[in-house]
Amino acid sequence: MSLDRITQLLETAEAEAIWGYETHAAPEVMERFGMASARIGGGVALAVRDDATNYWSRALGFGFTEPVTAEVVASVTDFYRGNGNSIAVLNVAPSVLPADWDAICAKEGITGGGTWVKLARPAGLVNAPETELRVAEIEPADAELWATVLTRGFGMPEELLVPMSKGVVGQPGWTAYGAYEGDQLIAAAALLITSEVAEFCGAATLPEHRGKGAQSALLAARAARAVAEGVKWFSAETGKPDEGSKNSSLNNMMRAGFEVRYDRRNWIWRP
Repeated sequence: MSLDRITQLLETAEAEAIWGYETHAAPEVMERFGMASARIGGGVALAVRDDATNYWSRALGFGFTEPVTAEVVASVTDFYRGNGNSIAVLNVAPSVLPADWDAICAKEGITGGGTWVKLARPAGLVNAPETELRVAEIEPADAELWATVLTRGFGMPEELLVPMSKGVVGQPGWTAYGAYEGDQLIAAAALLITSEVAEFCGAATLPEHRGKGAQSALLAARAARAVAEGVKWFSAETGKPDEGSKNSSLNNMMRAGFEVRYDRRNWIWRP
């Protein structure tokens, strides 16, 4: 399989994960936070107008079913203007950036931001760590608790993230997992299986319970489920650490056999 084909699978899986998190929110949540979504130019554009994190207004998945052009990017920025956004992030795999990307950015008011890494590995089991924690799938009745733990683990505002993210629990292709210490849910994670790829789309541990092996146990559980479903690739992404610093999520995934496929810039649009 060609590198571009693998890149397409990875980028598409991530795009569908973000799409799922935002489009499965309840209508009243969408209205309250100014949420909107659109499929444009072979990719997706998601908007959350009132987002204190500036994370959830993202456009990605472009450059595979049709090229990244000035017209496609203009359609994306028009979408964000129409929603009243003050900021959005465009994610484009480096292999599909067009030759005139700098000119497109200058025209649309897009500037370079931080860098994330795209991780992947062929599907396969991951060794489960020795831990007293219990990992289990989350039922829809516990969706709000799961979303609360996930949100607190990331340190994100609960007002938006809990009502938004809980909507994926029980959706086709999605499996939510929790790690329990006794009866207490201390860590949460999600898995989306789409086409040939299992997207490891979010995992976090409550700060006071870190260092107990929760994330490694959740990685192993999700890998086992994905292998049973017959996928070919595992996909994940996380922030690239600054020189001299570390990212524990990145380290956990690399211990589980993930490898960095490429670095990907965050391209920041402001009106």
